[in-house]
Amino acid sequence: MGELSAEDLVEEGTLDFTLGDLDAAKGKLGNATDLDSNCFDAWLALAEVFLSERNLEKALEAAEKAHALQSDELHINTTLSRIWVELGEKEKAEHFAAQVRMISWKEEL
Repeated sequence: MGELSAEDLVEEGTLDFTLGDLDAAKGKLGNATDLDSNCFDAWLALAEVFLSERNLEKALEAAEKAHALQSDELHINTTLSRIWVELGEKEKAEHFAAQVRMISWKEEL
């Protein structure tokens, strides 16, 4: 079997995360970002894994990388809002929550 692609690693890492194996998830998702630093899904998934561990610094770092790649994507704006809530930054959390609402409205139209 050949090397796994970044997308394959994201799928496997996401499965590990859902099964509760956070270390395996972080390893695979980290490998995905090493293979492709522009892999939005890997950065988003890493942000969620770190957020679930309450490692807010790393969650924010990963989320900001994902946001830089796709700033108009609903899920990353939701994740950033959640991270800023956890960090106690109400204004920043509200900013990203507003972005989520605007993106949702655009999708509805």
